[in-house]
Amino acid sequence: MASLDDTVTTPHESSRTTGSGSLNRRRMLTVALGGAAAVTLPAPAWAAADRRPGAHRPPTLTPHDRIVVAQLSAERALQHLKVLSEDIGPRIGGTDSERRAAHYIAGQLDRLRYDTTLQPFPVADKFLAQLSSPAGLPRDLNWQVGASGQAALDTRITAPVVDVGAGTPGDYPADVSGRIVLVDYVAAQREQLAATAVAAGAAAVVFLPADLVAPRRASAFSPTLPGSAAEPLPIPVVGVAQAQKHRLRALLAAGPLTLTVATTAHRGLTSHNVFGERRGRAGRNGPVVMVSAHYDSVIGAPGANDDGSGTVLCLELARVLKAVPINATVRFALWGSEEQGLIGSRYYVAQLPQPERDRILAVYQNDMVATSWDPATRYWLLSFTGESNRATDEVSAAARRLGYEPRISPVTQRGASDHQSFQEVGIASANFSWRGEESPALLEPPYHSPEDTIAKNISLERLQVSMELIGCAAYATARR
Repeated sequence: MASLDDTVTTPHESSRTTGSGSLNRRRMLTVALGGAAAVTLPAPAWAAADRRPGAHRPPTLTPHDRIVVAQLSAERALQHLKVLSEDIGPRIGGTDSERRAAHYIAGQLDRLRYDTTLQPFPVADKFLAQLSSPAGLPRDLNWQVGASGQAALDTRITAPVVDVGAGTPGDYPADVSGRIVLVDYVAAQREQLAATAVAAGAAAVVFLPADLVAPRRASAFSPTLPGSAAEPLPIPVVGVAQAQKHRLRALLAAGPLTLTVATTAHRGLTSHNVFGERRGRAGRNGPVVMVSAHYDSVIGAPGANDDGSGTVLCLELARVLKAVPINATVRFALWGSEEQGLIGSRYYVAQLPQPERDRILAVYQNDMVATSWDPATRYWLLSFTGESNRATDEVSAAARRLGYEPRISPVTQRGASDHQSFQEVGIASANFSWRGEESPALLEPPYHSPEDTIAKNISLERLQVSMELIGCAAYATARR
């Protein structure tokens, strides 16, 4: 990890100084998560004029910056994050879990007296499964997995487990009839591997992905079996994540293991974008500043950092900006179904008439803004075009006022988040997130995995800094 100066700190370096006091004097926040063991996170404890962890000097804030930073609270945002990532869990586009999250977000914006709307749009069917065990599975992982749409759906199987490794006929023991088989997944061989399991009398197939190159880890997936489209296989076929794979094999190595595999087909789905708007003094046709994030997640991922963190940043900024003087209209946007291809934000942009597009000054898209992964020391300014714009300029200026210049990347070309939907039609937008120092492709190991939890992947300090950067930038844009 590249060091910026001798006083650079990470959330886990409790003995190094920041210029405002050592991090071991911070308050610690304990939160009970979904019935699991309580988790203790370092809680930000700096005053408005204090030097932030990792900053190279104390801030030089404007009076307007102080209005924002004095009110922002990562601890308050954490309460929303607990609801999204622990109480609701994986939020798969168009399913009931995403709908619950949409209504929670809309309810929070309603309470803050924003003009709140939900924008529906259709999305593709989803095929999901849940793993469980009569003896219980480890609770630090989520056990949602993907199901094949060309195999048995709306089915529940409980059976002993056997690991058949590569899954060739020679890898099978004498009798696997009625058992759930663990099989190494090879995409080019997936249909033959599933057919072999059916012929052997297996009750279900659990495909185990190959390990990715560190720090990346494979996600859960819904296996496609095109040859079985006309006549689905008679047994469930599911795809687990890398973290789930290793845990299942460890459990089986420790003794007999019985699993329950419950598959569900989700069809005829509707996803939603959620908007909260506060009109500025410029009036109905005045300029607009947007602060946004996506609130859905991938299969099996509780989505604490991706992108629960960006979602709760929006909710906390909405609380702070609800009553401050603004000239431009402030519009908070929470996108549905981003993980399936930016569907929500692209739908929104496609519906906007050109005069409405022209009103938008800047879109601040927040995607993965709170990881606790130590190497994620750089705050990235990502532009789909690779060029600076109003959004990147305002965040860069806020970083200078907060003393964060060395932490901020140059404007770097990268899409794959909702800022791309806006920049494709010429609207100033950028993505903001914490990632590895060397490249924005260097993402934390829990990315898109069952380990993207508050306990394993959230830093309240990084969340607080992200909120200050975006809050100061968005307020400066909206005031002018």
